[in-house]
Amino acid sequence: MAETAAKRLKTSPISIGTHNGHFHADEALAVYMLRLLPAYQSSQLIRTRDPALLQTCHTVVDVGGEYDAAANRYDHHQRTFSTTFPGRPTKLSSAGLVYMHFGKAIIAHHLSVAEDAEEVGVIWNKIYESFIEALDAHDNGISAYDPKAIAAAGLEKRFSDGGFSLGAMVGRLNPNWNDPVPADPVQAQQVEDEKFLTASARIGEEFSRDLNYYTKAWLPARDIVHKAYATRLEYDSQGRILVFDGQSVPWKDHLYTLEGNEGGDAKVLYVLYPEKPTPDAKWRVQTVPVTKDSFESRKSLPEAWRGFRDEKLDEISGVPGGVFVHAAGFIGGNKTFDGALAMAVKALEL
Repeated sequence: MAETAAKRLKTSPISIGTHNGHFHADEALAVYMLRLLPAYQSSQLIRTRDPALLQTCHTVVDVGGEYDAAANRYDHHQRTFSTTFPGRPTKLSSAGLVYMHFGKAIIAHHLSVAEDAEEVGVIWNKIYESFIEALDAHDNGISAYDPKAIAAAGLEKRFSDGGFSLGAMVGRLNPNWNDPVPADPVQAQQVEDEKFLTASARIGEEFSRDLNYYTKAWLPARDIVHKAYATRLEYDSQGRILVFDGQSVPWKDHLYTLEGNEGGDAKVLYVLYPEKPTPDAKWRVQTVPVTKDSFESRKSLPEAWRGFRDEKLDEISGVPGGVFVHAAGFIGGNKTFDGALAMAVKALEL
Protein backbone atom coordinates (compact mmCIF):
# COMPACT_ATOMS: atom_id res chain seq x y z
CA MET A 1 0.00 0.00 0.00
CA ALA A 2 2.69 2.48 1.01
CA GLU A 3 4.88 1.41 -1.91
CA THR A 4 2.10 2.16 -4.39
CA ALA A 5 1.58 5.61 -2.89
CA ALA A 6 5.28 6.38 -3.01
CA LYS A 7 5.58 5.31 -6.64
CA ARG A 8 2.81 7.73 -7.65
CA LEU A 9 4.90 10.72 -6.67
CA LYS A 10 6.13 12.83 -9.56
CA THR A 11 9.47 14.51 -9.96
CA SER A 12 7.82 17.94 -10.42
CA PRO A 13 7.58 20.30 -7.40
CA ILE A 14 5.09 18.96 -4.88
CA SER A 15 2.69 20.93 -2.73
CA ILE A 16 0.94 19.63 0.38
CA GLY A 17 -2.40 21.16 1.28
CA THR A 18 -4.08 21.21 4.68
CA HIS A 19 -6.55 23.50 6.40
CA ASN A 20 -5.65 26.80 7.99
CA GLY A 21 -7.00 28.06 11.31
CA HIS A 22 -6.70 26.06 14.54
CA PHE A 23 -4.33 23.15 13.92
CA HIS A 24 -4.26 19.68 15.42
CA ALA A 25 -1.76 16.92 16.02
CA ASP A 26 -2.95 14.72 13.17
CA GLU A 27 -2.32 17.04 10.25
CA ALA A 28 0.82 18.42 11.92
CA LEU A 29 2.23 14.90 12.02
CA ALA A 30 0.88 13.97 8.59
CA VAL A 31 2.81 16.85 7.00
CA TYR A 32 5.97 15.95 8.93
CA MET A 33 5.81 12.28 7.92
CA LEU A 34 5.35 13.09 4.25
CA ARG A 35 8.38 15.38 4.32
CA LEU A 36 10.52 12.48 5.58
CA LEU A 37 10.27 11.02 2.07
CA PRO A 38 12.69 12.33 -0.56
CA ALA A 39 9.91 13.25 -2.98
CA TYR A 40 8.22 15.49 -0.38
CA GLN A 41 11.35 16.82 1.30
CA SER A 42 11.22 20.19 -0.46
CA SER A 43 7.45 20.35 -0.76
CA GLN A 44 5.50 23.59 -0.46
CA LEU A 45 2.89 23.78 2.31
CA ILE A 46 -0.43 25.46 1.53
CA ARG A 47 -2.78 25.95 4.48
CA THR A 48 -6.23 26.92 3.25
CA ARG A 49 -9.85 25.83 3.08
CA ASP A 50 -10.32 27.29 -0.39
CA PRO A 51 -11.36 24.36 -2.63
CA ALA A 52 -9.79 26.02 -5.67
CA LEU A 53 -6.39 26.29 -3.95
CA LEU A 54 -6.63 22.76 -2.56
CA GLN A 55 -7.33 21.51 -6.06
CA THR A 56 -3.89 22.74 -7.14
CA CYS A 57 -2.13 20.71 -4.42
CA HIS A 58 -0.48 17.41 -5.22
CA THR A 59 -1.44 15.95 -1.82
CA VAL A 60 -4.13 17.11 0.61
CA VAL A 61 -4.48 16.03 4.24
CA ASP A 62 -7.22 16.59 6.82
CA VAL A 63 -9.39 18.80 4.63
CA GLY A 64 -11.37 18.62 1.40
CA GLY A 65 -13.92 15.99 2.40
CA GLU A 66 -12.30 13.26 0.32
CA TYR A 67 -10.34 10.08 0.94
CA ASP A 68 -8.91 8.84 -2.33
CA ALA A 69 -5.39 7.44 -2.17
CA ALA A 70 -5.16 7.32 -5.96
CA ALA A 71 -5.62 11.10 -6.00
CA ASN A 72 -3.49 11.68 -2.87
CA ARG A 73 -6.48 12.93 -0.87
CA TYR A 74 -6.44 12.00 2.81
CA ASP A 75 -9.33 13.53 4.72
CA HIS A 76 -11.29 11.65 7.39
CA HIS A 77 -14.12 14.03 8.28
CA GLN A 78 -16.67 12.55 5.89
CA ARG A 79 -19.82 11.14 7.51
CA THR A 80 -19.27 7.85 5.71
CA PHE A 81 -15.58 7.51 6.65
CA SER A 82 -14.83 4.43 8.77
CA THR A 83 -11.36 3.27 7.64
CA THR A 84 -9.08 1.68 10.23
CA PHE A 85 -5.49 0.47 10.22
CA PRO A 86 -5.21 -3.26 9.38
CA GLY A 87 -6.04 -5.32 12.46
CA ARG A 88 -6.88 -2.30 14.65
CA PRO A 89 -10.33 -0.95 15.67
CA THR A 90 -9.66 2.80 15.83
CA LYS A 91 -10.97 5.05 13.06
CA LEU A 92 -8.09 6.83 11.34
CA SER A 93 -7.28 10.53 11.37
CA SER A 94 -5.21 12.18 8.66
CA ALA A 95 -2.07 11.04 10.52
CA GLY A 96 -3.25 7.43 10.45
CA LEU A 97 -4.18 7.67 6.78
CA VAL A 98 -0.80 9.06 5.77
CA TYR A 99 0.99 6.52 7.95
CA MET A 100 -1.05 3.64 6.57
CA HIS A 101 -0.19 4.58 3.00
CA PHE A 102 3.34 5.97 3.39
CA GLY A 103 4.60 4.48 6.66
CA LYS A 104 6.32 1.51 5.07
CA ALA A 105 8.09 3.79 2.61
CA ILE A 106 9.24 6.00 5.50
CA ILE A 107 10.54 3.03 7.49
CA ALA A 108 12.20 1.42 4.47
CA HIS A 109 13.92 4.71 3.61
CA HIS A 110 15.10 5.03 7.22
CA LEU A 111 16.51 1.49 7.21
CA SER A 112 17.76 1.61 3.58
CA VAL A 113 15.91 -1.62 2.80
CA ALA A 114 13.08 -2.65 0.49
CA GLU A 115 9.52 -1.93 1.57
CA ASP A 116 8.65 -5.63 1.52
CA ALA A 117 11.44 -6.50 3.98
CA GLU A 118 10.10 -8.42 6.98
CA GLU A 119 11.41 -5.92 9.52
CA VAL A 120 9.58 -3.05 7.79
CA GLY A 121 6.22 -4.73 8.33
CA VAL A 122 7.01 -5.48 11.97
CA ILE A 123 7.96 -1.88 12.75
CA TRP A 124 5.07 -0.49 10.67
CA ASN A 125 2.58 -2.30 12.88
CA LYS A 126 4.44 -1.53 16.10
CA ILE A 127 4.70 2.23 15.56
CA TYR A 128 1.04 2.43 14.66
CA GLU A 129 0.01 0.69 17.87
CA SER A 130 2.49 2.53 20.10
CA PHE A 131 2.25 6.04 18.65
CA ILE A 132 -0.12 6.79 15.76
CA GLU A 133 -3.25 5.09 17.09
CA ALA A 134 -3.43 7.36 20.14
CA LEU A 135 -3.45 10.40 17.83
CA ASP A 136 -6.17 8.86 15.68
CA ALA A 137 -8.29 8.22 18.78
CA HIS A 138 -7.68 11.70 20.19
CA ASP A 139 -8.64 13.44 16.95
CA ASN A 140 -11.76 11.33 16.53
CA GLY A 141 -12.90 11.74 20.15
CA ILE A 142 -12.39 8.10 21.09
CA SER A 143 -11.60 7.37 24.75
CA ALA A 144 -9.07 4.76 25.79
CA TYR A 145 -11.73 3.27 28.09
CA ASP A 146 -15.49 2.99 27.66
CA PRO A 147 -16.87 6.03 29.55
CA LYS A 148 -20.15 4.24 30.33
CA ALA A 149 -18.34 1.25 31.79
CA ILE A 150 -16.17 3.53 33.92
CA ALA A 151 -19.24 5.40 35.20
CA ALA A 152 -21.06 2.14 35.92
CA ALA A 153 -18.08 0.92 37.92
CA GLY A 154 -18.02 4.14 39.91
CA LEU A 155 -14.40 4.83 39.09
CA GLU A 156 -13.00 8.32 39.62
CA LYS A 157 -9.60 9.80 38.80
CA ARG A 158 -7.38 10.11 41.86
CA PHE A 159 -5.57 13.16 40.50
CA SER A 160 -5.38 15.38 37.44
CA ASP A 161 -2.77 14.44 34.86
CA GLY A 162 -2.90 17.95 33.46
CA GLY A 163 -4.58 16.72 30.30
CA PHE A 164 -1.16 16.15 28.79
CA SER A 165 -1.05 14.10 25.61
CA LEU A 166 0.57 14.42 22.21
CA GLY A 167 -2.58 16.07 20.96
CA ALA A 168 -2.66 18.53 23.84
CA MET A 169 1.02 19.32 23.31
CA VAL A 170 0.31 20.40 19.74
CA GLY A 171 -2.85 22.21 20.78
CA ARG A 172 -0.89 24.44 23.16
CA LEU A 173 1.22 25.69 20.25
CA ASN A 174 -1.80 27.35 18.64
CA PRO A 175 -2.07 31.14 19.06
CA ASN A 176 -3.79 32.29 22.23
CA TRP A 177 -7.18 33.90 21.81
CA ASN A 178 -5.81 37.30 22.80
CA ASP A 179 -2.52 37.23 20.89
CA PRO A 180 -2.12 40.23 18.56
CA VAL A 181 -2.93 39.43 14.92
CA PRO A 182 -1.45 41.39 12.00
CA ALA A 183 -4.03 43.46 10.15
CA ASP A 184 -2.70 42.24 6.80
CA PRO A 185 -4.37 38.85 6.08
CA VAL A 186 -1.27 37.60 4.28
CA GLN A 187 0.97 38.42 7.23
CA ALA A 188 -1.58 36.93 9.65
CA GLN A 189 -1.56 33.68 7.71
CA GLN A 190 2.23 33.64 7.70
CA VAL A 191 2.32 33.99 11.48
CA GLU A 192 -0.19 31.17 11.86
CA ASP A 193 1.73 28.97 9.40
CA GLU A 194 4.96 29.50 11.33
CA LYS A 195 3.25 28.26 14.49
CA PHE A 196 1.94 25.26 12.59
CA LEU A 197 5.43 24.42 11.35
CA THR A 198 6.72 24.65 14.92
CA ALA A 199 4.00 22.22 16.00
CA SER A 200 4.72 19.90 13.08
CA ALA A 201 8.42 19.82 13.94
CA ARG A 202 7.65 19.24 17.63
CA ILE A 203 5.38 16.24 17.19
CA GLY A 204 7.60 15.09 14.33
CA GLU A 205 10.54 14.99 16.71
CA GLU A 206 8.60 12.55 18.89
CA PHE A 207 7.74 10.42 15.86
CA SER A 208 11.37 10.34 14.74
CA ARG A 209 12.47 9.36 18.25
CA ASP A 210 10.04 6.45 18.11
CA LEU A 211 11.24 5.51 14.63
CA ASN A 212 14.87 5.55 15.79
CA TYR A 213 14.07 3.56 18.92
CA TYR A 214 12.11 0.83 17.18
CA THR A 215 14.58 0.45 14.32
CA LYS A 216 17.85 0.78 16.26
CA ALA A 217 17.04 -0.62 19.72
CA TRP A 218 13.69 -2.42 19.90
CA LEU A 219 14.09 -4.54 16.76
CA PRO A 220 17.68 -5.71 17.47
CA ALA A 221 16.51 -6.70 20.96
CA ARG A 222 13.94 -9.10 19.53
CA ASP A 223 16.45 -11.82 18.64
CA ILE A 224 18.10 -11.56 22.07
CA VAL A 225 14.75 -11.97 23.84
CA HIS A 226 13.88 -14.91 21.60
CA LYS A 227 17.14 -16.65 22.49
CA ALA A 228 16.64 -16.06 26.20
CA TYR A 229 13.07 -17.31 25.98
CA ALA A 230 14.20 -20.47 24.21
CA THR A 231 16.60 -21.34 27.07
CA ARG A 232 14.37 -20.44 30.02
CA LEU A 233 13.74 -24.09 30.97
CA GLU A 234 17.41 -24.36 31.94
CA TYR A 235 16.68 -22.25 35.03
CA ASP A 236 13.20 -23.41 35.98
CA SER A 237 11.29 -26.48 34.80
CA GLN A 238 8.19 -24.36 34.23
CA GLY A 239 10.04 -21.60 32.38
CA ARG A 240 9.24 -18.89 34.91
CA ILE A 241 12.73 -17.34 34.95
CA LEU A 242 14.22 -15.50 31.96
CA VAL A 243 17.95 -14.76 31.92
CA PHE A 244 19.83 -12.23 29.80
CA ASP A 245 23.47 -13.22 29.80
CA GLY A 246 25.53 -10.15 28.90
CA GLN A 247 23.20 -7.19 29.29
CA SER A 248 19.54 -6.32 29.50
CA VAL A 249 17.54 -5.23 26.47
CA PRO A 250 13.99 -3.87 26.00
CA TRP A 251 12.16 -7.14 26.65
CA LYS A 252 8.55 -6.58 27.67
CA ASP A 253 6.92 -6.22 24.25
CA HIS A 254 8.80 -9.18 22.84
CA LEU A 255 8.11 -11.38 25.86
CA TYR A 256 4.36 -10.73 25.77
CA THR A 257 4.32 -11.45 22.03
CA LEU A 258 6.20 -14.74 22.49
CA GLU A 259 3.90 -15.84 25.29
CA GLY A 260 0.83 -14.89 23.27
CA ASN A 261 2.03 -16.83 20.25
CA GLU A 262 2.83 -19.88 22.36
CA GLY A 263 -0.42 -19.86 24.32
CA GLY A 264 -1.00 -21.78 27.52
CA ASP A 265 -0.87 -20.68 31.13
CA ALA A 266 2.91 -20.80 31.68
CA LYS A 267 4.25 -17.28 32.15
CA VAL A 268 7.65 -15.79 32.92
CA LEU A 269 7.60 -14.26 36.40
CA TYR A 270 11.18 -13.03 36.92
CA VAL A 271 13.79 -11.58 34.56
CA LEU A 272 17.47 -11.68 35.50
CA TYR A 273 20.13 -9.45 33.95
CA PRO A 274 23.50 -7.86 34.84
CA GLU A 275 23.56 -4.17 35.70
CA LYS A 276 26.28 -3.60 33.10
CA PRO A 277 28.05 -5.77 30.48
CA THR A 278 31.16 -6.55 32.56
CA PRO A 279 32.23 -9.78 34.31
CA ASP A 280 32.11 -8.20 37.78
CA ALA A 281 28.62 -6.72 37.36
CA LYS A 282 25.95 -7.09 39.99
CA TRP A 283 22.71 -8.75 38.92
CA ARG A 284 19.10 -7.64 39.04
CA VAL A 285 15.94 -9.67 39.60
CA GLN A 286 12.98 -7.88 38.02
CA THR A 287 9.36 -8.97 38.19
CA VAL A 288 7.26 -9.16 35.03
CA PRO A 289 4.33 -6.68 35.05
CA VAL A 290 0.79 -7.91 34.40
CA THR A 291 0.85 -5.62 31.36
CA LYS A 292 3.61 -3.50 29.84
CA ASP A 293 2.52 -0.29 31.56
CA SER A 294 1.19 -1.83 34.77
CA PHE A 295 2.64 -1.28 38.25
CA GLU A 296 1.20 -4.64 39.28
CA SER A 297 3.57 -7.61 39.03
CA ARG A 298 2.62 -11.13 38.08
CA LYS A 299 4.44 -12.23 41.23
CA SER A 300 6.17 -9.67 43.42
CA LEU A 301 9.31 -10.48 45.36
CA PRO A 302 8.45 -11.75 48.87
CA GLU A 303 6.96 -9.15 51.19
CA ALA A 304 9.37 -10.10 53.99
CA TRP A 305 12.35 -9.11 51.80
CA ARG A 306 11.07 -5.72 50.73
CA GLY A 307 12.91 -2.62 51.84
CA PHE A 308 15.96 -4.49 53.16
CA ARG A 309 19.56 -4.34 51.97
CA ASP A 310 22.94 -6.07 52.24
CA GLU A 311 23.56 -8.28 55.30
CA LYS A 312 20.05 -7.78 56.67
CA LEU A 313 18.60 -8.94 53.38
CA ASP A 314 20.92 -11.98 53.44
CA GLU A 315 19.69 -12.85 56.90
CA ILE A 316 16.01 -12.54 56.01
CA SER A 317 16.15 -14.19 52.57
CA GLY A 318 18.68 -16.87 53.38
CA VAL A 319 20.52 -16.04 50.13
CA PRO A 320 24.05 -14.58 50.44
CA GLY A 321 25.19 -11.58 48.40
CA GLY A 322 21.95 -9.64 48.56
CA VAL A 323 22.13 -5.97 47.55
CA PHE A 324 18.53 -4.78 47.93
CA VAL A 325 14.86 -5.48 47.36
CA HIS A 326 12.70 -2.48 46.50
CA ALA A 327 9.99 -1.60 49.01
CA ALA A 328 7.38 -2.15 46.29
CA GLY A 329 8.73 -5.64 45.55
CA PHE A 330 9.13 -5.26 41.80
CA ILE A 331 12.93 -5.44 41.66
CA GLY A 332 15.90 -6.63 43.69
CA GLY A 333 19.61 -7.22 43.31
CA ASN A 334 22.46 -9.55 44.19
CA LYS A 335 26.21 -9.35 43.85
CA THR A 336 26.37 -12.41 41.56
CA PHE A 337 24.33 -14.26 38.97
CA ASP A 338 24.15 -17.35 41.17
CA GLY A 339 22.81 -15.23 44.02
CA ALA A 340 20.22 -13.54 41.82
CA LEU A 341 19.10 -16.91 40.47
CA ALA A 342 18.84 -18.29 44.00
CA MET A 343 16.68 -15.29 44.97
CA ALA A 344 14.38 -15.87 42.02
CA VAL A 345 14.08 -19.61 42.64
CA LYS A 346 13.33 -19.06 46.31
CA ALA A 347 10.82 -16.30 45.54
CA LEU A 348 8.91 -18.71 43.30
CA GLU A 349 8.30 -20.93 46.34
CA LEU A 350 7.09 -18.15 48.66
